[in-house]
Amino acid sequence: MSKADDVFIGMCKEILDKGISSEGEEVRAKWTDGMPAHTIKRFAVVNRYNLSEEFPILTLRPTNLKAAIDELLWIWQKKSNNINDLNSSIWDSWANDEGSIGKAYGYQLGIKHKYREGEFDQVDRILYDLRHTPYSRRIIANMYNHSDLHEMNLYPCAYSMTFNVTGRKLNAILNQRSQDVLVANNWNVAQYAILIHMFAQVSSFEAGEFVHVIADAHIYDRHIPIIKELIQRTSYPAPRLLINPDKKHFYDFTVDDFLLEGYQTNEQIRNIPVAV
Repeated sequence: MSKADDVFIGMCKEILDKGISSEGEEVRAKWTDGMPAHTIKRFAVVNRYNLSEEFPILTLRPTNLKAAIDELLWIWQKKSNNINDLNSSIWDSWANDEGSIGKAYGYQLGIKHKYREGEFDQVDRILYDLRHTPYSRRIIANMYNHSDLHEMNLYPCAYSMTFNVTGRKLNAILNQRSQDVLVANNWNVAQYAILIHMFAQVSSFEAGEFVHVIADAHIYDRHIPIIKELIQRTSYPAPRLLINPDKKHFYDFTVDDFLLEGYQTNEQIRNIPVAV
């Protein structure tokens, strides 16, 4: 069994068995038919993945890794907030007529800040610290900028990364305020596992432990039957992640530099209803 499958199944069972329903509460999210999108949730879910053992991608159903990496590069490499720089339609619902999602995600990472060593944006500061002071306990990126929240079309969900080097292993914590478990969980896990691998490779470290902290891990009411079926599926061994070893600079990576070898999965789930 893929360990990512095991973690996912355990999390879903805990939400279904011990979660709290929002029925009777006024909720922001709605289904496309206008009905309120209620959830069952657990507070403060913490999942751990050892990236030196396997790449954490689901086999219970396929995760489109190339599309996930494309969004990751849009945010962390291009530092863009415009969907015209993205090769998918996943952000279309939050974009204006010009394609902007406001001062969110990549926009925040691209803002330059003053440090004693000079001016850096948040991504370049991480690269600088991993090169010059890798054992610092201050290697953090944070996209939750309160002064700009009113100009964001969606507040950041996955909003901060804390990096920590132990020996020759690069570890990281992803903090997420809210997550739609069915739609987004493994998408985010695979993305940020890739990010750790990228930073590790260009900084001459090995990818270590990835800790994912979710403040509000929820399953929408119309997703419950899908989740129950999904976690009963057969799990397969995790695939092997292959990364182009010639890429030595963070900004040189492309989607095509990552390949999954032996990725065996169950069939995809079609027409999942999405709450907005």
